[in-house]
Amino acid sequence: MTAKSGGLPVLPFLYLALPVMDEPEFLQRVLRCIEVQSYRRFKLFVCVNQPDSWWNNPGKRPACENNAASLALLSEFSGFDLEVIDRSSPGNGWTGKRHGVGYARKTLMDEINAVAKPGDVIVSLDADVVFSENYLRSIAENFHRHPGSAALSVPYFHNIPDDPIAARTMLRYEIYMRHYFLNLKRIDSPFAFTALGSAMALPVWAYRAIGGMTPKLSGEDFYFLQKLRKFGHVLSWNDEVVFPEARFSDRVFFGTGPAMIRGAAGDWSSYPVYPQSFFNEILETYVVLPLLYIQPLNTKVSRFLSGIFREEDPFLPLRLNHRDLDHFTRAFHEKFDGLRILQYLKTAFDADPSGDEENLWDFLTSSFTKDELKGLETDPQTFSFSCSPVNELESIRALLFEKEMELRFNSTLS
Repeated sequence: MTAKSGGLPVLPFLYLALPVMDEPEFLQRVLRCIEVQSYRRFKLFVCVNQPDSWWNNPGKRPACENNAASLALLSEFSGFDLEVIDRSSPGNGWTGKRHGVGYARKTLMDEINAVAKPGDVIVSLDADVVFSENYLRSIAENFHRHPGSAALSVPYFHNIPDDPIAARTMLRYEIYMRHYFLNLKRIDSPFAFTALGSAMALPVWAYRAIGGMTPKLSGEDFYFLQKLRKFGHVLSWNDEVVFPEARFSDRVFFGTGPAMIRGAAGDWSSYPVYPQSFFNEILETYVVLPLLYIQPLNTKVSRFLSGIFREEDPFLPLRLNHRDLDHFTRAFHEKFDGLRILQYLKTAFDADPSGDEENLWDFLTSSFTKDELKGLETDPQTFSFSCSPVNELESIRALLFEKEMELRFNSTLS
């Protein structure tokens, strides 16, 4: 039962986890966003971080100086309660292979875990996001309404850069992500969520239950939310949205920044718009899980898992170790998880590649009504990710965002 004060429910205390690297200007902006929040029961933890070796690398010296500027800014800031973890000053930076945003997030969350109560909530942020003055309140109220949920994947909407090349690559990447989400939602995958480090939150008790975050150089948000989903329910709706910055960045190996860099060079090989048929193949296996619980079946997913795990029948261990269909089904999804789904799609696409524009329009025409498609400012016969005007990509992004938000909201009704 939620504690009450004066007859009113007490919403959870929030701990904000903010990694910072080479971005003092963005840091000032996000501090202003936090400072004007209508919800005041929070504390900010900031980890300014970099490899220690950067101090001896002339090419990285500007980043070191920017991190020093961030530390100076934080030392003088008095707008609200915050704690700074210095992993950037000489002698304090990361050493060896243990570095990157994944280690910064883990460091932050571990520090928070040491002082927080089980019912408190960790809110993961990045310096390059903005949000409304009611953002923190929306998260506190969300977990108050859903106290048993293990995590929240917050809806997002990238700001469009002024630079036309950056705008085009960002929109192309976001269309990929929303198309991916909507198809996973269409087949009712348990892993239908988008993992962004700047757009997730979780209760401290869930962090403890899963043994904390496994650090990665990058991509830690994907693995972290997947781990949380295997443990419990991940909320996908929130009343407020985060607005990440879209910029060319090589600070991490995966995500918007690196995708934009490769995309601007014409390389979208890591982010193809997969055909619906590949998602349907996954759905075909989902549908026959009751039969797979009883006997082997030769599905495309079965053959894929046989190769991955080098097992003639990848479901035999699940049948032997789980006493009923519900437990078998849960074990199946733990084995064929979000990572394996992505690997399956990439393997299928490598064997049978197809055009991104063709696959996108096949999805749009089968998932939206003619009236909904009238709002698009483009013609499927002439549309091109690389050549069509940016406003055409904007209109597609907007249509996919609206559908995604509708499905996210509907998930709260089931």
